[in-house]
Amino acid sequence: MTLTLDQMAVFIIIAGSIVLFITERWRYDIIALIALFASVVTGVVPAAKAFSGFSDPVVITVGAILIISAAISRSGFIDYALSLLSRFTEKPKLQITVLVAMVMTLSAFMNNVGALAILLPIALTFAKKAGRKPSELLMPLSFGSLLGGLITLIGTPPNLLISRIRNDMTGAPFQMFDFAPVGLTICAVALVYLSFAWRLLPKDRRGTPSPEDQFVIADYISEVVVGEEAVIAGKTIKTIENSIEGDFSIVGVIRGDERRLAPSSQTKILADDVLLVEADTISLKSFVDKAKVALAGSKETKDLSVTSDEVGIVEAVVREGSEMINSTPGRLRLRHRFNINLLAARRAGTSIKSRLRDLRFREGDVIVLQGNLDAMPETLSEIGCLPLAERSVQLGRPQQTLLPALILAVAVLLTMFDVLPISISFLGGVLAIALLRIMRLNEIYKAIDGPVLVLLGAMIPVTEALQSSGGTEIISSAIASVSAGMSGPMILGVILVASMLITPFLNNGATVLLMAPIAGSLAHKLGLSVDAFLMAVAVGTSCDFLTPIGHQSNTLVMGPGGYKFSDYWRLGLPLSILVVVLGVPLIMLVWPLK
Repeated sequence: MTLTLDQMAVFIIIAGSIVLFITERWRYDIIALIALFASVVTGVVPAAKAFSGFSDPVVITVGAILIISAAISRSGFIDYALSLLSRFTEKPKLQITVLVAMVMTLSAFMNNVGALAILLPIALTFAKKAGRKPSELLMPLSFGSLLGGLITLIGTPPNLLISRIRNDMTGAPFQMFDFAPVGLTICAVALVYLSFAWRLLPKDRRGTPSPEDQFVIADYISEVVVGEEAVIAGKTIKTIENSIEGDFSIVGVIRGDERRLAPSSQTKILADDVLLVEADTISLKSFVDKAKVALAGSKETKDLSVTSDEVGIVEAVVREGSEMINSTPGRLRLRHRFNINLLAARRAGTSIKSRLRDLRFREGDVIVLQGNLDAMPETLSEIGCLPLAERSVQLGRPQQTLLPALILAVAVLLTMFDVLPISISFLGGVLAIALLRIMRLNEIYKAIDGPVLVLLGAMIPVTEALQSSGGTEIISSAIASVSAGMSGPMILGVILVASMLITPFLNNGATVLLMAPIAGSLAHKLGLSVDAFLMAVAVGTSCDFLTPIGHQSNTLVMGPGGYKFSDYWRLGLPLSILVVVLGVPLIMLVWPLK
């Protein structure tokens, strides 16, 4: 068969892209843009359609899902759910089962990397309390996040791409829960497997310490004002401390001119008291939210000449040579000189017992400052502090526990009942998050994974060129001739396995854009169901259990779990075989081949 110039060009561009993806010489979004540029220069993609991929509803939907996922992760909804399951998670034998089931559920309705990121610190805490190695929990958790994406249309970007390609081929996209019969069954069997198979992992793996563990510093000392609306007024210190989980203690009570350090546990707290609280950031936020109290200084933000979207909280460390050393907040006049408020402080190796306004700073002190986020880098440089960029502090922010989850539920229902297209319903969810101030605008933009959106937007026209030039027909004809004599189920299995093997070396979105048109064309040639073959691609591209590099979830747990490259095969190869053996008959049962 003689290839046309367009076919030769598109094959060379895609083959070159695959090589670059595998070698990882450049980041995948840059490679995708190179492929797009080459396609336009060679004429296989018309210049007028070069950026058509960025206007594709899939790109908008993926971005919206990332934002809603981030809102849920910040909302406290997961903490609430875990509190309901605490009696199960306290039992080491049930920890993996509960955590994997939770991450599967979350991944079905939000970005799977976001779902894993939410539960990762929780899993590390459980491992520490139970005296077990993090490596026993983290890889099953990562695999669970990938499997959960099989359940719904929005569970993972490949499903959205598969739905779009089905719409191009048949005139109708997949619906929200079309993936569920196959996905739920695979998840249920995989959950049983992971609950026991974690024992296949090496016993000697030790993870790298988390950012928090790298600072051996006592808990924060914060000043908390007990207002008239505070629910703790009239309660004893013992009662209050017992109601807060984690590291939390009231080390001082300031009442008028009277200061009580190390107060009795039976001391009753009154309105207008100022409390000196020693706590980690998570426990401190929990206390502020539950007790309806205010951090001293945080109310002064109302006087700042900035909007609430610009005001934020940053954690920083006092560095050598800072003008803050041996000085106090009062003398430095942080509020008046720099428009920042000091909310909390902590110090290595010792406990701070003085009021914040009387604290003399030392090199290495870690402080929490509130102010204009845009001006914060310059301010920190001026006062001689370094930001702890990898640590997120959400103190003094209103708790929106159920609202983000409710917004997600409404968006899903609007899609399910065909009231709005999925891209529009999820865009509405993002608008609700912005208008209700659940997230600041800068946080919304930060939640968008730019490289992923660029990859999708750039590769869509390139893979469409493969189809329009007749390239997919050539590949599908070659596969059909090679697989002559094979039964329909065997060919379906070949597509599933091929998708699974390509995904570790390409981004799963790129794999879908490459494999789905080929699978659909092959199904047409053989007179078999397009749906079954597209579903096989969806399952294969979501199940990368063999390497730490094929999916961000696997990469995310590599350091904290202390895993080596070969460890993924130990747990992942049997799971991959299980998915293939189970997936092929399930797909044929739900989506008959003829």
